[in-house]
Amino acid sequence: MHNKYLTVTALTKYIKHKLETDAHLRNVWLKGEISNFKHHSRGHMYLTIKDDQTRIQAVMFASDNRYLKFRPEDGMHVLIKGEVGVFEPYGQYQLYIRHMEPDGIGSLYLAFEQLKEKLQEQGYFDKSHKKELPSFPKHIGVITSPTGAAIRDIITTIKRRYPIVATTVLPVLVQGPNAADSIKRAIEWANQKGDFDLLIVGRGGGSIEELWAFNEEKTAKAIFHSAIPIISAVGHETDVTISDFVADLRAPTPTGAAELAVPSRFELLDKIQTLVRTMSRSLQLIMKNYTDALNRIKQSFAFRYPEQLINQKEQELDRYVERLKQSMSMRMEQKEEALAHLNMRLFSQHPKRQIELVRKELDNFSKQIDAQMQQLIDSKYNQLMANVDKLTLLNPLEVMKRGYAIPYTKDGTIIHSTEQVNQHDVIAINLADGKIDCQVLSVEEENS
Repeated sequence: MHNKYLTVTALTKYIKHKLETDAHLRNVWLKGEISNFKHHSRGHMYLTIKDDQTRIQAVMFASDNRYLKFRPEDGMHVLIKGEVGVFEPYGQYQLYIRHMEPDGIGSLYLAFEQLKEKLQEQGYFDKSHKKELPSFPKHIGVITSPTGAAIRDIITTIKRRYPIVATTVLPVLVQGPNAADSIKRAIEWANQKGDFDLLIVGRGGGSIEELWAFNEEKTAKAIFHSAIPIISAVGHETDVTISDFVADLRAPTPTGAAELAVPSRFELLDKIQTLVRTMSRSLQLIMKNYTDALNRIKQSFAFRYPEQLINQKEQELDRYVERLKQSMSMRMEQKEEALAHLNMRLFSQHPKRQIELVRKELDNFSKQIDAQMQQLIDSKYNQLMANVDKLTLLNPLEVMKRGYAIPYTKDGTIIHSTEQVNQHDVIAINLADGKIDCQVLSVEEENS
């Protein structure tokens, strides 16, 4: 009998489940008057929303109310978007507020939220559709009113930061019933002309009614379908429009849009100077490395002691010749062993046909041996001649044949400087074909 009775908790959970699964209660648009407002120290807002006949408890958590542009107060009429739920500990239903605006702009705010939700579902705000802005634009189109303060701020900022860029003003209406069509036509014309690589679309600050052209669907779609990247620059930093969500980049102000559109020439000059200094240091380091390498070559053994280098190469040549002889001897022994093995096989096989086959095979091996031997001899001979040519080029005697001579002191030391000899000294001069003994008549020093 007692199984028929529910607990209070079970009944409350059941009611909560019913309310939370009702689609109509998940997205509630409500207007009413605020009473019993309390802003908790943790940031949450607790209040009652009432009309002439009834009231409902409501809460707006800190994560949602941090973006409010106004401070709620008792007696204020507001427009609310939220959802209905149950606060289980007290078993009472209440409204969880997601967005709230002061009443008086209710129809515009409702239209704004509905269009925003629609375009968001269609992917108009996705980052994947955002186009990258050019780093160094050549031609910027500014779509705004030609008489407003925004155009002066944009042009002045662009010329100050990046004066080489071309800027064209595409005049449009920025408020009124025909403004959205005017903005749409300007964006489409700029894309058809194909002469712009960046567009700035915006105007100065104003009320929501004055900014409404930038909240219309036709404006949003024109921005979304533009092949040219667009910066949205509408109003002040606190003003947010549909165009801001759709554009490739949102600027807080028209001046901010100009700063985002072009680089600063002063920053570019600083970067260029930094690059020049870096390149100069790199070139100096490269030159130093090559200079050090050249000095090492000048101090190398080959340049300082050519005769010793020739002797060293002569010894290496002797080792190559010995290795060649050993290699040839080993190959001869291998072939002789192979030949002896064939002779044994020939001797062991008496049939005449086998003898003939082996004889032919032996002839082939002999030809291969001769060819390989000749090839090996030619290869080693070519290597030998190449080394001889290299040694000939390094041979001081060959240099002396072209008219040069090497002077020696009487004790056989090569004379490198005038400081090694004095007047009346006897010296020897070696030529390519002989030797001359001479006496020094005078010594003169020259500055090179």
